[in-house]
Amino acid sequence: MNESHIDAIHIITLIGSVALLMYGMKVMSEGLQKMAGSKLRNVLGTMTTNRVTGVLTGAFITTAIQSSTATTVMTVSFVSSGLLTLAQAISVIMGANIGTTATAWIMVLGGSNFNMLGVVYAAIIFAIILIYTKKNTNLGEFIIGLAFMLLGLTTLKTNATEMNLAGNDAIMGFFSSTCHWGYGSYILFLLIGGLMTCAVQSSAAIMAITMTLCSTGVMPIDMGIALVMGENIGTTITSNVVALSASTQARRAAMAHLVFNLFGVIWVLCIFKYFVGAICDVWDVPFTPGEVSGKMSATSLNAILATFHTAFNVCNVLILIWFVKPLEKIVCLIVSQRNADEEEEGRLHFIGGGVLSTAELSILEAKKEINVFVNRCVKMYAMTQELLHVKKGDEFNKLYSRIEKYESITDNLEVEICDYLSKVSEGRLSVESKIEIQHMMRVCDELESIGDSCFNLARTMSRKRKNSNEDFTEKQYEHILNMMQLTEEALSQMAVVIEHGDHRFVDLNKNYNTEHEINNYRSQLKNQNIIDINNKLYDYQIGVFYMDIISECEKLGDYIINVIEASGIKEKKANGFKNA
Repeated sequence: MNESHIDAIHIITLIGSVALLMYGMKVMSEGLQKMAGSKLRNVLGTMTTNRVTGVLTGAFITTAIQSSTATTVMTVSFVSSGLLTLAQAISVIMGANIGTTATAWIMVLGGSNFNMLGVVYAAIIFAIILIYTKKNTNLGEFIIGLAFMLLGLTTLKTNATEMNLAGNDAIMGFFSSTCHWGYGSYILFLLIGGLMTCAVQSSAAIMAITMTLCSTGVMPIDMGIALVMGENIGTTITSNVVALSASTQARRAAMAHLVFNLFGVIWVLCIFKYFVGAICDVWDVPFTPGEVSGKMSATSLNAILATFHTAFNVCNVLILIWFVKPLEKIVCLIVSQRNADEEEEGRLHFIGGGVLSTAELSILEAKKEINVFVNRCVKMYAMTQELLHVKKGDEFNKLYSRIEKYESITDNLEVEICDYLSKVSEGRLSVESKIEIQHMMRVCDELESIGDSCFNLARTMSRKRKNSNEDFTEKQYEHILNMMQLTEEALSQMAVVIEHGDHRFVDLNKNYNTEHEINNYRSQLKNQNIIDINNKLYDYQIGVFYMDIISECEKLGDYIINVIEASGIKEKKANGFKNA
């Protein structure tokens, strides 16, 4: 009865230590991203000028945040957002595979006993001081995440030793019965490693378990290495899941990660025994396939696994780094371009259905989605301009229906983007990011008003067509076209502001001057309209339709300025001048 109770506690401790390890990595990642802010979101774009710097960047970031999953999801997001090309993303993903080997070396450097409780508790004390004194909260979060990760690794190692798995007949029976099938055993453990990593979504956690099983004499070293290869396949699933609802280029970047790792597994399996034997020779220990050797110390076993993991990924990179372009062509063949009709639908293209590694990174997807929203509004306004000149009934009705559909699309985009931003705001965000989300939600609200305004223009034209036999005069058409041209100019300027979002690239005076020009022209035409009606140049009803179009264009100009002000660009510009 007592033994059963102890076994239950050990199992709970095992699960808890893995959960603590994963949570520590997540907190570390979030803390680092909040410390870096927008710099981390830009670093991949500025440090990937060639394939070598791309690999180094991916390795550096993954080592810092201790999560290849976070790096690859981030990279897929940047491809989706247009910050990285597919070729750049492939090099970063290659580097991420090298960076993820750091966790294994932490356990090797910790020695056979691997007890870092002294370091862990000191780090937690220091982190809490930083967090509660608010001197550097983000750094405190990063340190406490690192402490949780080390605590998880230490607890995992200690618990596995206490469980004495080598003395468990059921476990030893499983390994003894499955470790002598030659390549069948390797493929079996490769699949097990892949499935475990898919379930846990952390290759580092499964790597820690693998090293624990091997170092305690439970699992043969070659089976442990097969598990490690499976982990490399399993870790690609997250980025592929996140990319399912993203753009074509994002799905291709995720697929490149899978193809890269599959290629590595295939060539290593072809020379598996020789490769493992060579790694064992480096550490001067004997290697017998499928056998647990009592001559190997726990430190040597951990070192062999860590060395294989590093050598596997480094060799794979050294082989494929020269074939980035062919790899790009292969994934383009595997993942075909979505057709134009599908892209036309009013759905989100850059915000994925899955949850990203951190809320901080999700802001980039929302920004790109807002750019799509802006382009929808610009396209919708162009259709209303076209509608003014359509004479045939069928053509008019068809174009009017398209404008009506776009109005519905703008409504949906506002709701979906704002819902997404609301969920993101619930995460762990820097103060700057929270303010940025507020600006983005206000922008979406104003963009939806622009969509409504465009539809109001189309409805006015439709009412005029149905309720009046008289057409606008030549002068009225000239005035409407002038007003629409001014509004189009304002809309184009707004699109530039939203796209760049930086005072260095935007002259706000031009936007405000255009808005004043629209207001003055509306006032001038309003006064002239009264005079023309009194002079019997056209009837009152046509004058109403005419001024409805003019006034709606003026409202549209107001919404455009509201978008610019809601984006926070005015504040950024003011701050820029202060700093200057």
